Amino acid sequence: MREVASLDVLLKEAAGLNLTPAFIEYDDPLFWREPRSKFIPAHWRYHEMKALLDVAGRVVDVALATRRNFIMRNPIAGNNFATTNTLTCAYQMILPGEIAPSHRHSAHALRLIVDGRGTFSTVNGVKMPMETGDVVLTPGWFWHGHGHDGDRPAYWIDGLDIPLTHHLETVSFEEHPNRHEKIVSVAATSPFRFTRESIVAGLDREKSDPEGFHGPRIQLEAPDMPSMGLAMERLESGASTRRQRSTADHVFAVVEGSGETLIKGDQFGWKAGDTVVVPKWNKYEHRAVTDCVLFDLSNEPLIRFTKCYRFEAD
Repeated sequence: MREVASLDVLLKEAAGLNLTPAFIEYDDPLFWREPRSKFIPAHWRYHEMKALLDVAGRVVDVALATRRNFIMRNPIAGNNFATTNTLTCAYQMILPGEIAPSHRHSAHALRLIVDGRGTFSTVNGVKMPMETGDVVLTPGWFWHGHGHDGDRPAYWIDGLDIPLTHHLETVSFEEHPNRHEKIVSVAATSPFRFTRESIVAGLDREKSDPEGFHGPRIQLEAPDMPSMGLAMERLESGASTRRQRSTADHVFAVVEGSGETLIKGDQFGWKAGDTVVVPKWNKYEHRAVTDCVLFDLSNEPLIRFTKCYRFEAD
């Protein structure tokens, strides 16, 4: 290499070799003092989502669109589908008599049923109910479709790790060759379905955390979906949690009751069906106005797997 007379010349030589010097400062550095996220706290109100979905029910044919849903897009620049760094959540609706076509994708998925009676999901040929308060899983690359045998619209919250598959460049999607997957069996119980009754029974057996970090809480085990953590938590009227933060992202969906979540001093008041997002390393605490149940979807298992999990509390 020819003699380099200055730093500027050195940097140009390195750039020509597709090299980035690690010894100079950049607007986007390699490291910073503590964890941070470009995503911001956000809140979606169920009554607004439901009104929008009801309009979509009149103008969007699920036979053409395959799914009638609205993604909870975190309001940051340049984003159109991520709710957090690794998770995408959406509100979805299906009308009586409809059957959404089957497909599969590399992203893991779940559904928290906000209001549904007579709805069902078919996962790898097994048809199972999806009733109000249930959580139904669809591990990645499992065939799945949804239908409705009831007599009124049904609504639920989807949770998928789509942004993670984009980061990993493992995105795959395939429509079922027969459009609708054949139902091989019907099952009321399944490792991919957590019923409202089983969730309530599990919470009844638990006690509040003695250090005040959460109320009675259970984990919904999903070993086929290792990038996602699923939990249900109960808070009695007037109860509050200690202010805390961690390197995991959290999406809290309100199953029952009302209350508020304080995030970095900002107050987010919520009711049943609402969703509140707490990106990593933001201090938050919950306060229950009435008896309530919160569903917590997080990427904590993924962060723990990478040995990057940190937790702090006041």
